[in-house]
Amino acid sequence: MKILIATGNSNKFKELMAILPVKTKNGTPIEYVSLADFKGLTLPPETGLTLEDNAEIKAVYASRQTGLPAISDDTGLEVKFLNGAPGVHTARYAGEHADTDDNNRKLLSALEGQLLPQRGASFRTVACLATPQGCVQTFEGSLDGYIGFGYRGENGFGYDPLFLVGDSKRTLAELTETEKNKISHRARAFEKLAERLILLKPQK
Repeated sequence: MKILIATGNSNKFKELMAILPVKTKNGTPIEYVSLADFKGLTLPPETGLTLEDNAEIKAVYASRQTGLPAISDDTGLEVKFLNGAPGVHTARYAGEHADTDDNNRKLLSALEGQLLPQRGASFRTVACLATPQGCVQTFEGSLDGYIGFGYRGENGFGYDPLFLVGDSKRTLAELTETEKNKISHRARAFEKLAERLILLKPQK
């Protein structure tokens, strides 16, 4: 059975492959494919007002276009001092065409002068599973921590080098892949989705 992970981000695809099941409950092998396997298929703009909206927009579109069950997600970094920003605009925090470094620099600038207690933040992921039959389900996972004062660590992507995990002194980018997949917001959301995924039946 094929499942489409609706992302063009190779880092995210690799991360999810380490979390998702390789077989359904009845023993049917699951093969995961990405957008790279469908030339010309691009996801619609993330125009939703919430993480849930964006995750659903992508998964439903991908499933309809390919005829496969599709899974997608949207993740928001919510910083208390910034009243929950960047939130749903996390990936585009520094502008529509900004890259990761642009986003990270803007976040550090916005928190300049704030001590660690004022830099509390949460990562929140909403994962969505959409099937060609019209079933749509969402699953949420979160991780609390703080925004550090600079880049640390070589692993992960996005805001990982800035995000101090819980009360620890390590960023997400300083964790090994195994350590991250045990606690991350994305892992927690997709572990819940995986419980539903193993119940899927192959299409006839």
